[in-house]
Amino acid sequence: MTVRLKDFYADWCGPCKTQDPILEELEADYGDVDFEKVNVDEEQDIANQYQVRSLPTLVVENDDGVVDRFVGVTQREDIEAALQEAGA
Repeated sequence: MTVRLKDFYADWCGPCKTQDPILEELEADYGDVDFEKVNVDEEQDIANQYQVRSLPTLVVENDDGVVDRFVGVTQREDIEAALQEAGA
């Protein structure tokens, strides 16, 4: 089963920059998870598809669909729990 984490961000978003180091650590620890950064200014269609209204927004999904979503800066433990729930 494929597990994905979509990180919806914008270059001008301060909280997104705060979220980045947490995601970089997780990406190093979870090599089997597909981490995807989605710049909402450049990829509005994808942001609309996922109904992103605030930044940062993280969406954890697997082959069955969305498992969890977080809005705002999210702690590592919460993201990790969602990744594990998704099958990582």
